[in-house]
Amino acid sequence: MPKNTNKVDNTETINKIKEILETLKPYLNMDGGDVEFIEYKDKIVYVKLTGACAACMFSDETIKNGLYETIKMDVPEVEGVINVTL
Repeated sequence: MPKNTNKVDNTETINKIKEILETLKPYLNMDGGDVEFIEYKDKIVYVKLTGACAACMFSDETIKNGLYETIKMDVPEVEGVINVTL
C-alpha cells in the first residue's frame, strides 16, 4: 500500500521546536513566566505564554525577538510564532 504523501509529518520539526522552547524556559521562569507549546501548523508555532509573561506588556517582544528568532535559527521553515490565549 503506498504511503499517503498528502499528509505532512511534522514530528521531527515539532520535537526540535519543543527542545528549543525547553532551553528558553529558564529565562522566562526567572521573571515569573513560562511558555507552553500548543501546536505547529502551516509553518506557524502556536504557544501560550503563562505566569507573569501572560500579562506582560513586553510579551510581543518576547515572542518576536526571543522565541521566534531563536526557533528560526534551528528551524528555518518556521515563519512565525503566535501567542494564543485559551
